[in-house]
Amino acid sequence: MDPSDLLRGAMLQISESDLVRKAVVTAPVSRAVVARYVAGESVPDAVTVAGELRTTNRLATIDYLGEDTTDAVQAATTRDTYVHLLDLLAEADLTAYGAAEVSVKLSAIGQALPADGDAIALENARAICEAAQAAGTTVTLDMEDHTTTDRTLATLHALREDFPWVGAVLQSYLHRTEADCRDLATAGSRVRLCKGAYKEPASVAYQDGDDVDLSYVRCLKVLMAGDGYPMVASHDPRLIDIAAALAGHHGRAPDSYEFQMLLGIRMNEQKRIADRGHQMRVYVPFGEDWYGYLVRRMAERPANVQFFLRSLATNG
Repeated sequence: MDPSDLLRGAMLQISESDLVRKAVVTAPVSRAVVARYVAGESVPDAVTVAGELRTTNRLATIDYLGEDTTDAVQAATTRDTYVHLLDLLAEADLTAYGAAEVSVKLSAIGQALPADGDAIALENARAICEAAQAAGTTVTLDMEDHTTTDRTLATLHALREDFPWVGAVLQSYLHRTEADCRDLATAGSRVRLCKGAYKEPASVAYQDGDDVDLSYVRCLKVLMAGDGYPMVASHDPRLIDIAAALAGHHGRAPDSYEFQMLLGIRMNEQKRIADRGHQMRVYVPFGEDWYGYLVRRMAERPANVQFFLRSLATNG
């Protein structure tokens, strides 16, 4: 196995350690470092970062951090936070032309509840979609571990009956994803393609990084050849170049697809892509529950670990 794959496995194990979590969260330097990768803890913090990105022609998709909620009250609170966020984005004139949208994990709004979780998540997602529609923007449903894929896609299809613009996320490390891309590469369908950031068994997911990349390219080919709107979520220069070449091959206009990167990663490259006239959207997480998100992002790409460690060495 490639050393980077071993590192990825180790990082994913760390993400599940309560002891490590406590040490990192309470370390004095952590807050300064996290500020590079997380917009802040409040809704106004997220709106401020989205506004700053807009001044450099970058778009934003904003994620209120939290997942696997097993409390109905917390799920409702998360729903209300998104509604409030969308209201403030509209007030700040950040929703026109898709400048800022939101990304939502269904497990954060009720999917993980022991009873009627899917129904509760769908109801809460509808409320968020209604707020997004009123604000003039869109919602993308984040994908989580493979055990929720079918349920998430079922919710997606239910929402698209009333909100056809709801976006989907597919993960190239899953064996099934190329087929899912074929199903979703239809007119009006927005699909974010990422590699995947959860620890998955070999029975459902590629374990070798090269295999994940090859799957990503196969999926890109399907999405770029289709009638939908591909969202290329990657920091890998090779995959970005391949995506641009495929878009050119299929005669895609610059506004018929977009690139996506994470807040704090390859910021100069983000600006370069935007300056060249491409759609460049930044994934902007905010909230207090940042630990799991940050560790998974480091596991997703070994180079991210280097960014984080360098930040620690220089105290942010």
